[in-house]
Amino acid sequence: MVSTGNFFFKYRNWIFILFYAALFIPSWPLFSRKQFGEHYYLFPILIGLFVTCLGQLIRGLTIGLAYIVRGGKEGKPYAEGLVTEGIFNHCRNPLYVGNILMLLGVGILANSLFYVGIMIPVFLFIYQAIVLAEENFLRGKFGAGFDEYCQKVNRWFPRLKGIGQTFGSMSFNWKRWILKEHTTQFIWLIGISLLLLLNYPELTGHDEKFRNLLLGIVLGGLLLVYILIRYLKKTGKFKE
Repeated sequence: MVSTGNFFFKYRNWIFILFYAALFIPSWPLFSRKQFGEHYYLFPILIGLFVTCLGQLIRGLTIGLAYIVRGGKEGKPYAEGLVTEGIFNHCRNPLYVGNILMLLGVGILANSLFYVGIMIPVFLFIYQAIVLAEENFLRGKFGAGFDEYCQKVNRWFPRLKGIGQTFGSMSFNWKRWILKEHTTQFIWLIGISLLLLLNYPELTGHDEKFRNLLLGIVLGGLLLVYILIRYLKKTGKFKE
């Protein structure tokens, strides 16, 4: 599994994009009018938005409290230090947990049985392999310190005990959250906007012209905000 994880780690960014594209593959619905009535579409929208926003919240809190520099080096797992504070004091892989929830949420939002039933399990397998590869690297670099950390903190399921103390003892760096997360947020919001406006004509009263206008405004607005943040970041006018 470690060698498999190293392979997926090298191409993990492309994998994430491919999984987003898979949202638009035709599928049997999770919720249908026949099963849930006229307002069936409210179920995938409300449940999907809740789950995917929860994932983004976990990512945001993780990055804003204690960012971990583990972006990989030469396509392989890499870490400058062993980060065990912030959300990492409650879960060893909170960013990955956030990613899983984000994709599961948009899969529900897409009302796709194929995505939730097939793509999400595949995604879980890929992430399990990546985590095992990362842990193999971290154990080799930090030895007993990493083993002790593993004994205290779960790999996947967050430990909520002491979470209030964690929030109270640390300050949230919202600038770092925006600088590190703006590309992920942009892709995520683009996906949500497309799913809502293209999959659910009920939201725009089945008015195609209004839907296209609204879609153009939303996508254009998101693009402008993204370009502005990129400009401010590159020019140094917006720093942590």
